[in-house]
Amino acid sequence: MNFDYQYGNKYYKYYKDIGIESTKYKILVPEQEQDNQPGLEFLMQPQPIFDNPNYKGSGKLKDKVAIITGGDSGLGKAASIAFVKEGAKVVIVYLNEHIDALNTKEYIESLGGECLLLAGDITNEAFCEKIVKETISKFGKINILVNNAGVQYQANDLTKISNEQFDKTMQVNIYGMFYLTRAVLPYLKSEDTIINLSSVTTFYGEAQLIDYVTTKGAIVGFTRSLARNLALKNIRVNAIAPGFFWTPLQPACWVKEKIPSLGSNSAMARGAMPYELAPTFVYLASADSSYVTGQVIHVNGGEVMG
Repeated sequence: MNFDYQYGNKYYKYYKDIGIESTKYKILVPEQEQDNQPGLEFLMQPQPIFDNPNYKGSGKLKDKVAIITGGDSGLGKAASIAFVKEGAKVVIVYLNEHIDALNTKEYIESLGGECLLLAGDITNEAFCEKIVKETISKFGKINILVNNAGVQYQANDLTKISNEQFDKTMQVNIYGMFYLTRAVLPYLKSEDTIINLSSVTTFYGEAQLIDYVTTKGAIVGFTRSLARNLALKNIRVNAIAPGFFWTPLQPACWVKEKIPSLGSNSAMARGAMPYELAPTFVYLASADSSYVTGQVIHVNGGEVMG
């Protein structure tokens, strides 16, 4: 893995490698786009950085079993790697990104970890039930659920959002999360955790992602209500609201001209790589956050504060 890692002032070697410099903000990636959701990681340039080699696990998730939707790439992949480093076994749920999933599984096994791949559509209730059945059959328990999978489509105004697009966004981002959480819940016990992915766009209102923002706002409400519902069982439910991270979702959503500027509105004037969110997943999944529930953790470089 070839990048410069510094605290405080961080520049990826990729900048120089691809000949991009800017005095306005730190450009993370060049123009590019993909024509299918949720996107393919192996086609991205540069490749997302999903693991920080300086991160050393300390057994915080030893013997835990985690289900991670969209765990084949992007933020889900970073979470999977960090969980494995902390001693967990992971079940990676993905749609049809087989190359990305196999690459992730190979990397996890190179770390000595265990990984189960399950391909299918989480908008199908029966598939969500199958995920739970296969996980219990393989590992005997479930301790952590990460509802990370999602889609987003750029649209310049509300009239450009078709019924089909609106339904698809709702089905993947909300229905899939609901189906899988409901199926997992009977197997969760005291000290187990659920982590849902919201978005920074919920908190400032991205004008070109109206349907996506609607779902991500709903996830905040779902997180808070479920957290209160499960609090006395000591099952914690929290959400993460990431800013711009370089994941397959980005080139699959935005027109290519917008890609280099993503993240520039943050106080840190840059986007981020997936590994930078990994410790937040570990924190919420582990006993380190034993008194934290119903919260939304913001990791966005200061794009939204407060």
